Amino acid sequence: MDLKRDPRVQAWVDSFGNWFDREGAFSGASMGGKLYPYDAIFSPIRINRLTVKNRIVMAPMGNISMCEETGRPNDKMLEYFIERAKGGTGLITTGLVPVSHKEDNTISELGDLSYFPRADRSRTVIAGWRDLAQGVHVHGAKIFLQLTPGLGRVGNPQCLLTKLKLPQSASTNPNFYMPQVPSVRMSGGKLKSIVKNMGQGAADAKHFGMDGVYLHGHEGYLLEQMTNPAYNRRKLGRYADWQAFGIDCVTEMRRRVGADYPIMYRIDLSLALNETYGENIKNTSLKKFTNGRTIDMTLEYMKNLVSAGVDIFDVDLGSYDNWWLPHPPASMPPGCFLEVSKIVKDYFKANKIQSNAGIEVPVVGVGKLGYPDLAERALREGDCDMVMLGRPLLADPEWCNKAYKGEIAHIRPCIGCQEACINEFVEGGHPQCAVNPRSGFEHIFPSKLTIVAKPKRIAVVGGGPAGIIAAVIAAKRGHKVTLYEKTGRLGGRLVPGGVPKIKYEIANYRAYLENLVKETEEKNGLKVLLNTAADTETLKAKNYDGIVFALGTIEKIPPFPGVDKVKAVRASDLLGDEKLIVGAKKAVVVGGGMVGCETAYWLRYEKGLDVKVVEMDKYIMNHVCTANRGHLIHYLQAAGVELHNCTKVTGFEDGAVKVLKNVSKTVPDPYITWHPILPENIHNPLEPALKIEEREIKFDAELFVIATGGSPDDALFFEAQKEHAAPEIHNIGDSFASGLVWQATKSAYRLAITL
Repeated sequence: MDLKRDPRVQAWVDSFGNWFDREGAFSGASMGGKLYPYDAIFSPIRINRLTVKNRIVMAPMGNISMCEETGRPNDKMLEYFIERAKGGTGLITTGLVPVSHKEDNTISELGDLSYFPRADRSRTVIAGWRDLAQGVHVHGAKIFLQLTPGLGRVGNPQCLLTKLKLPQSASTNPNFYMPQVPSVRMSGGKLKSIVKNMGQGAADAKHFGMDGVYLHGHEGYLLEQMTNPAYNRRKLGRYADWQAFGIDCVTEMRRRVGADYPIMYRIDLSLALNETYGENIKNTSLKKFTNGRTIDMTLEYMKNLVSAGVDIFDVDLGSYDNWWLPHPPASMPPGCFLEVSKIVKDYFKANKIQSNAGIEVPVVGVGKLGYPDLAERALREGDCDMVMLGRPLLADPEWCNKAYKGEIAHIRPCIGCQEACINEFVEGGHPQCAVNPRSGFEHIFPSKLTIVAKPKRIAVVGGGPAGIIAAVIAAKRGHKVTLYEKTGRLGGRLVPGGVPKIKYEIANYRAYLENLVKETEEKNGLKVLLNTAADTETLKAKNYDGIVFALGTIEKIPPFPGVDKVKAVRASDLLGDEKLIVGAKKAVVVGGGMVGCETAYWLRYEKGLDVKVVEMDKYIMNHVCTANRGHLIHYLQAAGVELHNCTKVTGFEDGAVKVLKNVSKTVPDPYITWHPILPENIHNPLEPALKIEEREIKFDAELFVIATGGSPDDALFFEAQKEHAAPEIHNIGDSFASGLVWQATKSAYRLAITL
């Protein structure tokens, strides 16, 4: 039987590979300010009986480990949200708060501890939530508490090892993290208990002083599992009707909170699984999930939810199983889901659907809308009624205030890496931000810098992100700072990193940093020396009080046998000089990390080369955020790029690279994007052991791109330390340990506020 596929969804999914080739693809995707003043953004809107001062909604991002182990919100969470309220956000939504700790085995830890915030445990949690609501209200913002009936198959399967209990779902479904673990059918009795819990959670939210309550109904969480026939294949009982559980939850919530209290619902218009994976879905752990809700089914369900009591929706696409859709990474297009919200808005208007308050049901647009011009245009053109920003408000809590004042160039842009905001809590930490070192630490670091009583003369060596942040912060605190950069441009690895069209957000961030440096030169006396390589003798002769080294990495071509016989170039050099591609029709990229795969994407999609990627690790793009790696891998496969994991380069000869490839059937499929790579401290006892069965292979090409990473450029630091070049000597960023923008900016900020 042919898969059921919606042509509209298929067109969207197909476009997310080469979206940048469309005319106007980047329209509004920069901090331009052409549509200022933003009268649409800064107009009030009514949700049921509640009036919100502007059209910006802070997205619900999981507040993992931002609470005490009892689930009570702590100072970390309070100050995190209050900072965004202070920054002018109209409506704040919390991360998900489960109500099913007794029913869903995947939520609580041993000892009934929780890394999720809780609203259900006892009276001890109430004070935290009331403090949060009151703190947000001081700054004129409203706040909704997001509730989830549970995680189900997308919950942590370690409950099988720690509690000897299986995850649960609407029907028997494979667990997302470990597909070998079944998530068994949850009983009707437990589901009815959860419905009551949702009502109690809503009543509690109202008691806490929250302005509304918000259902987490997308991404494949338990509410989605119950309300989508892809996951819910029950044959008997009330909840064999896939709409019933969601409607029951809303009905009970409305009963408990009364007619005037706002209820919001987060939903996907389509899982887009059939459209993403095509016929191949039948060969994956998703093979049971082919009968998902269509767009028309979702719209009908949304109409019924309004009748039950929902006042407002935000809507997107996808689930964990194609995670780059509900969490669009750097490589996805700006405003990627505006057509989705427009479909819902038009449907409500055509069918005269109104809430129980007798007003229109607002539809919130989501998906990379963190540019004021783009957000304003979406509202003016009727694509949505409100704009939801998640990561942009982590990057700059003052987004709204700056947009209102017209200080667009001062908005710190998100770079879409998702390493600190998502991947960090997947790895066991809490949400942070790659470009804003204060995110998640607002309770520790004050918003205003402390001016020093005795200014020092500081040298900062290296003009990448770490060097720039260290120099700017130190200068703003009153120090006399000189920034040395050996090249003619600031930005370090951001310069080549922003060349591919899918890296437009990196280019935006580099432009922001350049503007920041220029402003600091003018207002705080920062001195910038471009085309100036520092050395120990010069630095010592200047008698600086402190020197900060931020020299980045040294990227070398490894001494592979025969590498001098081929055209081998470093990825950073290639991105900086496209003439190196001339004459090449085939390329082999050695190194399947983020840089290697982004370079391969660029070579294939923008330059038209036939590309192969060779990676010696077990996984392609290991340790990269699931959404980011999933998007790149999926569309590399769609473009015919060959990915070879467990493959070691043994040497080169004229026009070819020789590799030793493990061809054992136990080698993971490099194209798997429907479940994640587990953190290395998590043992999966059901995973087959990797066996070695190596075969020698040759790959022909005219161009060989080396993307094997680099080593810290720390020689000058150690030499300066040895020569006592200054009383204080520091080494930060990649020259301390090769890493991500996130580690570079955080180390720079934390050092600079203590100098």
